[in-house]
Amino acid sequence: MQFTEIGGITLHYEHRDGGPGKPLIVFANSLGTDFRIWREVADDLAADFSTLCYDMRGHGLSGLGSPPYEIEDHAADLSGLLDFVGARGAIICGLSVGGLVAQCVYGLRPEFVRALILCDTAHKIGTAETWNARIDAVRRNGIDSLTDGILKLWFTPSFHTEKPALLAGCRAMLARQPVEGYAGTCAAVRDADHTALVRRITVPTLCLVGDQDGSTPPALVRSMADLIPGAEFAISENAGHIPCVEQPAQLAARIREFLARNDLGGTADA
Repeated sequence: MQFTEIGGITLHYEHRDGGPGKPLIVFANSLGTDFRIWREVADDLAADFSTLCYDMRGHGLSGLGSPPYEIEDHAADLSGLLDFVGARGAIICGLSVGGLVAQCVYGLRPEFVRALILCDTAHKIGTAETWNARIDAVRRNGIDSLTDGILKLWFTPSFHTEKPALLAGCRAMLARQPVEGYAGTCAAVRDADHTALVRRITVPTLCLVGDQDGSTPPALVRSMADLIPGAEFAISENAGHIPCVEQPAQLAARIREFLARNDLGGTADA
């Protein structure tokens, strides 16, 4: 296991150096998960890329800090981690809140960002009312009280039927996140509005979404892509909100194709 302290927060991460000349892909997790959701995608890409996965603050084995958070807090953590591993010009792949963090890193420290892969995310997600209701419910009754509803948004009905063991593992991962870390990150998502920021993105950007995503539906993700100059938009088939778990091979292939088209490393037919 790898840990470091960034700005007073202990971050749990995994850095796999693919060797000289291998571009770095950074994976940022979604709300209520940790970097294990990226395992199969990162393994698939490891032959051609260096990879960096981490648990954002308040999640997994990373420190809690002082919630509630702002997206800028998460972005500062990731920027500090990139500095720590000596990265410049990374390809940042963020899922849901991880996508908001990726956008924010671009806005604050563009020298760290060579390209963006924004999965199942948007420039603004949800409303203050819905996020406040979730924060209140989690603090009152715990995360476990919401897991059934959340898992319906995360995964397709076929996943629920065909992969009960993996579904149970994802349920445990969600339910075991720190309540204040989860609620604190809900507040960060609630308060984030990157409408103006994404219009300024000039690096190659791929916006991906599961065709059955119940949290950030395809129309919302497409609306973000339409704001980003030159952004590509693609739909992951037979996937909900977390395609890196539900359709990892398909997601890895889409990432490879995008990076190859933009001369950012790897090969489209690997």
